[in-house]
Formats: sequence, C-alpha cells, structure tokens
Amino acid sequence: MYISRILEKEILDLSAKYPVVTITGPRQSGKTTLCQKIFPEKKYLSLEDPNVRDFALNDPIEFLNQDSKGLVIDEIQRVPELMSFIQTIVDREQKKSMYILTGSQQFELMSSLTQSLAGRTALVRVLPFSYSEVYKDSIPALNDVLYKGLYPKIHDQDLNPTKELSFYVNTYIERDIRLITNIKSLKTFETFLRICAGRTAQILNYANIANDVGIDIKTVKHWLSILETSFIIRILPPYYKNMNKRLVKSPKLYFLDTGLVCYLLGIKKSEQLTSHPLIGALFETFVISELYKKFYNKVENDNLYYYRDHRGNEVDIIFDNVVSINQLEIKLSKTPMNHFFKGLDFLKRQNDYKIDKSFLIYGGDESYKRNNVQLVSWRDIHLF
Repeated sequence: MYISRILEKEILDLSAKYPVVTITGPRQSGKTTLCQKIFPEKKYLSLEDPNVRDFALNDPIEFLNQDSKGLVIDEIQRVPELMSFIQTIVDREQKKSMYILTGSQQFELMSSLTQSLAGRTALVRVLPFSYSEVYKDSIPALNDVLYKGLYPKIHDQDLNPTKELSFYVNTYIERDIRLITNIKSLKTFETFLRICAGRTAQILNYANIANDVGIDIKTVKHWLSILETSFIIRILPPYYKNMNKRLVKSPKLYFLDTGLVCYLLGIKKSEQLTSHPLIGALFETFVISELYKKFYNKVENDNLYYYRDHRGNEVDIIFDNVVSINQLEIKLSKTPMNHFFKGLDFLKRQNDYKIDKSFLIYGGDESYKRNNVQLVSWRDIHLF
C-alpha cells in the first residue's frame, strides 16, 4: 500500500526548475518508492544491481542516454564517476528534469555533488514517514507510535517492528558503516549504537560513551559523525548569542526514529514503554524528529537549537529567526503543570533575546493557549 508523501509536490516543482534533483536520506526511508510513484514516465535504474552498475562504469555516456524522458538513478553513490558525465550532459542539453538521483550515504554523495553538480541540482532530504503521513485517518496510542517508529516498510507491509528493525540494523546500518569506514569489530559498533540509544535526548558526553563502549573519544566522534551523515541521528547544537554568559556548549544527541531506539533498547512491545525510565526521552526524540521532518518536507534547512545555562535553566528547542527566536518546551505529561513553563518564563525575562512565540508540546489531546504560551497536543504536531 502506497502512503503519499508531503514531499511529492515539492520534488515535482523542483524537477520543473532544475535539470537534476538529488534525493538523500537513510536507507528504507521510502526514496525509491517515492521516485517511482511521482516519476512513472522515467526509466528506473538501481546501481545496487551489479549488471546495471557494470553498465554505468563501462559505458557511462550510453548509460545516461538510455531514455529521452529522463532517468531515475538509485544509489548514485555506488558509481560517483557518473556525476561528471551528468554535469557534461546537462550543461550541453540545458533541459529540466533530466535526472532524479537518490543516495543513502550523504557522506560520500555530498563530496561528488559539490565537485560536479553544484548549481545544477536541487537537494532534497527524505526521512521516514512523518506522523501525519501515517496516521492522518486514525487515532493511535502514543506508546504504539513510539514503539513502531515511522520507517515506511513497517507500515506499508504491516511488519513486526522489532524483527524488521533487527534486519535493518544488520543489513543496512552495519553494512553501510563498513563501506564508509574501517570497523574491526561489529560487536563493538553494535554496543556503541545501543549505548547511544540510551542517551537519546541527552547532552553528549563523549568521554562517558567512550568509557562505556571501550573505545577512544576520537572514535566516538568519528562514529557519531557517520551516524549523522547517514541520517540515523542528529546532533542538536546549543544556542548562545551572548558569548560572555556561562552557557552549556555541548550538543545534544537525538535519534531520528523512536522505533529504532526501542529496538536498540531491547523493547519488544509497546506495553513495555509505560513504565520505561526513558519514556520521556523517547517522547522528546519523537517531537524533535518530527520538527526536523517539518523543515525537510518544505526543503528548508533547520534552525533548531537548545538552550541551557550552568544554573540549570533550560529550553528544549530554540528556533533561531536571526533577529528573534521562538522557544518550545516538550513534556510527556497529559496535564500541563505550572513548573512546565519555568524555562520559557526564564528566557522571557532575559534582555538578550527577543522572543516572538512560546510553545509547549505535551502528551495531551487538546491544543489551546495559556499564559501567552501555545499548548500543542502531540497529535497536532503537523499543524505546529
């Protein structure tokens, strides 16, 4: 069953303006299905296929001229040499919507794009489904949403999340990581993944992770950078305009799918979340991932930060609007309590920040305004 994507219109609009559209994102985020759905007239070619890859390597010009209606070329990072030939063709032809390229390893893909296709390609990032794409016609329980996550295959084919995400980690993440860097022990890397999952929504302590996994800090930073460029995690930077203030300057770690976190934590059914000590962190992770999707679905760069000072004053999300900010708190509770507004109220009293709007996303079902703060139900996050 095909579930329509918010990005469809944006990609079609971009393909009418650019000769190349490049779509990146984690494996199994729905890039291929999306391209085949919205570009049915274009011939689809996957460079994962050894025969197709051999053709592309040995006769790139003939490969790229197979169909006058254009091509969808999947996993372009498998043959990065094609980028230079694509550049030559699009410069000569001066036509729009010639090639739709997809790639899972942004890490390798971006260097080739920078060298060959700068100014010739639109770049789109596709993450797993957003909440509103999957649940627009239903009212699920929060724990079910967190446990299942939003990888398309789980919802398209009604698969068991634990089993599917086990295959996902073994087949895709570990394989792709080994293609990018030399990891001597997959068991150590899996331990690293599980340790990181237990720290989602926390301030990054590189030394702590290094000690728990048994690797050095340099390796921790390297592996985190690979996970981020592979769209498994995002590193949320701290916000500080005034360099003289004593602010926490370490970033925070967030996974981009709660289902993956649940698998890595050993959670095998949604009922286990009710009393799980990390349920609050999982809810915060869900909200943050939805915010990133909101930006990417509009083909925009995010402007997300967090605020924390050395006295413990904290706001979960700062939206940097250059001349002003919006601020947002995230609370799992279904009942907003007065102390939930403490961080928001603190920043309002500071002279350093011009605050436009304040929000609280919480675990309840109603959205309304209270004390100049817009309370947003987690079910309405797509309207935020």
